[in-house]
Amino acid sequence: MYALVDCNNFFVSCERVFRPDLEGRAVVVLSNNDGCVVSRSNEAKAMGISMGIPFYKVKSLVESGQLVAFSSNYALYGDLSNRVMSLLADAVPRIEIYSIDEAFLHLEGIPEEKIPRLCRELVQKIWRWVGVPVSIGVAPTKTLAKIASHFAKKHKGYRGVCMMDTDEKRLKALKLTSIDDVWGIGRRLAPKMISRNVRTAFDFVERPRDWVAANFNINGVRTWEELQGKACIEEECEDRRKSICTSRSFADMIEDEKELILRISDFAAMCARKLRQEGSAAHDVTVFMFTNRFRDDLAQYFPSATIRLEVAANSVQEIIGAALKAFRTIYRTGYRYKKAGVIVSSIVPSDEIQGAIFGFDEELRERQDRLSKVMDSVNAAAEASGTHSGHSLLRLATQRPGHYADGIRSEFRSPLYSTSLDEIIKVR
Repeated sequence: MYALVDCNNFFVSCERVFRPDLEGRAVVVLSNNDGCVVSRSNEAKAMGISMGIPFYKVKSLVESGQLVAFSSNYALYGDLSNRVMSLLADAVPRIEIYSIDEAFLHLEGIPEEKIPRLCRELVQKIWRWVGVPVSIGVAPTKTLAKIASHFAKKHKGYRGVCMMDTDEKRLKALKLTSIDDVWGIGRRLAPKMISRNVRTAFDFVERPRDWVAANFNINGVRTWEELQGKACIEEECEDRRKSICTSRSFADMIEDEKELILRISDFAAMCARKLRQEGSAAHDVTVFMFTNRFRDDLAQYFPSATIRLEVAANSVQEIIGAALKAFRTIYRTGYRYKKAGVIVSSIVPSDEIQGAIFGFDEELRERQDRLSKVMDSVNAAAEASGTHSGHSLLRLATQRPGHYADGIRSEFRSPLYSTSLDEIIKVR
């Protein structure tokens, strides 16, 4: 059996941990640069505030006192997530962290009759010890556990735990689950499903396996089998990602080429650092930029370019060098850029890099790798000591001084209650 633990309205719940006065009030959390709504309390949902709505459309509700808005506070959310996950890890044989607010629990070895009590105790313990409400769905497969968690969250009668342990419960849940709410289907495949008269999860499992294989890829077949009660989705987390992206929307639109070079260099340096942390290297470095698509009065431009490295790399010098080369092929004057980013892909293990036959300076590569390791060590020590907030105490001249993410608008950020002594909660 699997259990899917889902933190309810997680970012909003984190804000309420240190602001109990917000219980019962409509609260939203905003994306980077206070751009759009990414988390909503149940009260905000009841007001008709949709996920992803631009903040300017609901700003009047904040100004009138009907709605409370917070800027993203990822340090706080990450810390509270770690607390939740540590409690889960102590309670079960194996945990698979799926996202900042979700985790699959592997319940092998736990007698089935003891699972409901275990889950109820976890709901209560996480609420008491962390202050975050969670819902738990239990089922024979991960996909069914996801569906069960939705019922646990939606219906108060479950008291936070829904266990799908019989075929009768499974079929009833599938009939009540829209096809676009099924994990692995979502809004991308749902229109295709609906066009074939598949509107619920039950409609889907009623179709023959051969029909599913003919109309959808192997992932569609796996989802179909999971809904039948056959576990076939392996652990989702991979040691190495297939690509790494670092991007930001800018607080103010940028036209100046020199400023954009600083930003691109920052993003590329972060990608290189993540590669080294994972023991990986990348062949391809892509740079993309966006103008503001919401400004019809401005010229629009959405370019991207990729540089292929003959020998996969993860040093900050090589990744930044490739990124700036790609940037210079796409930068055009006369445009005001709102967002930019760097993607590294075609990733391979760093201990399996194959050198080029011609023109490869192995001694230079070794020097660059040593320098990158020194930069990582110094920056990590500076961050751990609290003397520097980011990863750029040592940096290349093309990077900005200070933290790579400075300049992001966060007008409504709450204090770093649990990660900064300077902002710790004061009890009067």
